[in-house]
This record gives sequence, C-alpha cells and structure tokens, in this order.
Amino acid sequence: MTSPAAFRDRTNWSGGYYELAIEVGSIDDAQLQAVLSALWSAAGVHGCFGDRDREPEEQDRVPCTVGSLAEFGHLQGQVRLPTGQLVVCGCVAVRGGDESSDWLDFYVPVGALNNAGLAYWDGRPFFRSDVMDDWLAALGKETFTRAAFSLGVVGFEVSGCSDAATLAGQMPQERGIGYLLPVDGTLHYGAADT
Repeated sequence: MTSPAAFRDRTNWSGGYYELAIEVGSIDDAQLQAVLSALWSAAGVHGCFGDRDREPEEQDRVPCTVGSLAEFGHLQGQVRLPTGQLVVCGCVAVRGGDESSDWLDFYVPVGALNNAGLAYWDGRPFFRSDVMDDWLAALGKETFTRAAFSLGVVGFEVSGCSDAATLAGQMPQERGIGYLLPVDGTLHYGAADT
C-alpha cells in the first residue's frame, strides 16, 4: 500500500494542489516570515525539509524561514489531516515584486489526498472537499490570530485567483472557492457555495 506521507513516492506529489493561499499584504520579509511561522505552527507540520527526493529521516531539517524558501523554492513536511491520515504537504512563496503583495501557499497535493483515500471530487466539474475546505479555513483563522494578512483563499489551485484590492472588503455573494477576508481587524470566512 502506498503511504500518503512518503516523500519519494512521486504519486503523492501529483495531480495539483489543494491550498490555503494567503495574500500577506506586503512585500516585507518580516511579515512573510511571521505568516509562515504562524501557518506552519497552526498546521502542526512535522518537520521542515528542502528535498522531496529523500525521506525525512534521510535528511536534515532546514529552518522554517523565508531564507529557506528562497534557497529551496518549496518547503516540505508531513501533516495530519482531520481524517487522521499523515500526508505530505508543502509551502511556496510567490513574491510580489515592487508594487504587489507576497503570497504564501500551503498545500496538500491531490496525489497524497488520493493515496489517503480522501474524497474530493463529489461529481462537481471541479475539485472540492468540504473536509479540506473546513480544515484549511481553520488553519487560516488560527494563522490570522498570530499574524494578520490581507486575504486567504481555500480550494484547488486557488493562489492568485483574487486579491484583497479587488474584493475591497466585500465578500463575494457566489463563491466557487472559500474566502478568508479581514474586515475591520476581524477575519470572516465565506465557504465555497457554488
């Protein structure tokens, strides 16, 4: 049987990503670091590694830092899903440049969800998992209590699909993805409803 927590099993890293994508709200390394640290802690990620070609026990941990993200591109670990399954997970930063905001994407690959036996399709014309949506939203809420951010979006490959400036503090009435939107310092969650 395939372990959904095995780094070397390429099937675990396939099929795209189920994500909590966070618009940090600045291009400041310190703010990105604060969100990364808060998110990694909220998720209870086991380890922090720079190489997905070796199992965790075969490599040294790397610091969970913006510097490590820059060096390795992605940080990998293992996380326990609400179903109890331990799966691979990762994180990547999408730097905004001079005029935009940084994004931090925490993800569980769809291949790992398949190998863990988690249903995420439900016959809809797109990937959706209420279990994953609720869990990732809870991680976003916990992260926000430690490090505020401009926007969070939850779902299948959702990074960059919207931004705080476009939403201007207004939750979309119809939502194909989940939104974590701060309004007056309070984070509101609008679950996907279409």
